[in-house]
Amino acid sequence: MDATTKATKALTGILMPIRRLLRDRAGVGGVEFAILAPILISLYITCFELTIGFSVSKRVTKATATIADLITQQKSVNETYLGTMVNVSNAIFVPYNSSAAKLTLKVTGIVMDGTGVPKVAWSWDQLNGRPYAVGATVTGVPSDMQVANSFLIRVEMSVPHELLMFLPGIVSAETRSITIARTYFYRQRVGDSIDCSNC
Repeated sequence: MDATTKATKALTGILMPIRRLLRDRAGVGGVEFAILAPILISLYITCFELTIGFSVSKRVTKATATIADLITQQKSVNETYLGTMVNVSNAIFVPYNSSAAKLTLKVTGIVMDGTGVPKVAWSWDQLNGRPYAVGATVTGVPSDMQVANSFLIRVEMSVPHELLMFLPGIVSAETRSITIARTYFYRQRVGDSIDCSNC
């Protein structure tokens, strides 16, 4: 047997197992699953988080608008009445009461002077505090609502929302928390203004 034949047989002996390995399809499904499973799990978690986040966002929007709507139907309010607005938001947030328990709610009565400059008439927050000084200029009022000698109610709500499945136990709760906030301006429905007797 010459050297060429020996080399050919040796090469064939090496290539045969490689050919058999390339033709063998056993375990391909397992490999494909191992590649695709993390991607599919990530997509599922992302869809889950987006669905919950959008649902909480819709409830923040609805609660803020509902509170503004209820207050603007009154001629006057007080701390007791405004305090019931937290219960209104809690009812809207069911079944997300854990988020509603941490909400921040601010209600501001805004009076427009003769030149249409918005000033704080009174303010209230969920802790019965006064978040804004009386007479302070209000920013962010839509230009079409800046009508001289008119009255507005501004309701601000913010709710922290924790991402439920985003690296729990690995990332801190602060990193997994986002704040969803809404602000609404409504005109009074009855009379020229809405007074707050003890704000």
